[in-house]
Amino acid sequence: MAEDFSAGWQLTESDPGVFCELLKRLGVPLVVDDLYSLDAEALAEHRPVRALIFLFQWVQTPAGSMTGEYDRDFPGFFAHQVVNNACATLAVLNAVGNIPALATGPQLREMLDFSAGMDPQMTGTVITSADWLREAHNALSPPSAISVDDPSYKKTAEEAYHFVVYLPYMGSIYEFDGLKEFPIRHGAFSERGEGWTAKAREIIQARIATYPPGQLQFNLMALHDDPIPILQNQLTELQAAGNAIQASEVAARLERENHKRQQWAFENSLRRHNHIGFIHALLTALAKAGKLEQAKENAKKIMAERRAKKGGSAMDED
Repeated sequence: MAEDFSAGWQLTESDPGVFCELLKRLGVPLVVDDLYSLDAEALAEHRPVRALIFLFQWVQTPAGSMTGEYDRDFPGFFAHQVVNNACATLAVLNAVGNIPALATGPQLREMLDFSAGMDPQMTGTVITSADWLREAHNALSPPSAISVDDPSYKKTAEEAYHFVVYLPYMGSIYEFDGLKEFPIRHGAFSERGEGWTAKAREIIQARIATYPPGQLQFNLMALHDDPIPILQNQLTELQAAGNAIQASEVAARLERENHKRQQWAFENSLRRHNHIGFIHALLTALAKAGKLEQAKENAKKIMAERRAKKGGSAMDED
């Protein structure tokens, strides 16, 4: 279980742009996209899907309720979460560390090689002790003059969210949860049709079904190959072959992907910006205009409505 302190690891937003920036910093040529459905068509758009990253509200589960079985002799990469707030990066590493022949940056490759053969607890300690990795993790956390990294502060179950990873490994579906003792094996899958994602869908849907009806506090993302180089090659080949119709379709998809990256870059720039000065100036202006009290009451009302709904997809992790 993670300790009750963050050791300098800050909360990160569950957002594809954040994960893609982290992967870029790690030198991994993969990207992440939100999934709004688990149906075959939604997953087919991102083939080949290398892993599924699932965010959910963490609750204490009764003993014996776990599906699947622990693989105590798992030969791949698995790291425990030993500090709070490192969950997003730990999920990424538990995924990329088990994808064969995947290119990585030199620092990540050195870390993976160094931790080979270590037990999960020691591997987690190696990860969270790496200053360069913590800096990459924190790069998109908003700067703040106010720190909430207080060892005496404890989250309630209602506030705690957690990432786990599902991916295929040696013919079986595995679940990697840094708070569990070992990786969880969910059994073999069929290579035909949709492949491993068909069985993963069943596992995730079964997990969602354990929550009360109408629960919305989940987020699912697909880790997959970057489509831009693939689309660029397809476009070049189609243009060379004089296939104007298909070339225009591929060009449109390429434009959408590039636009998405531009939007992620813009949103990430906002995440890096320190808005405290602006907020101070705004509050001062509202106070001078005699509108601060009304603005405060409106904000309280909006926050109460959001808490009542208990919904939303932009959730922080533990």
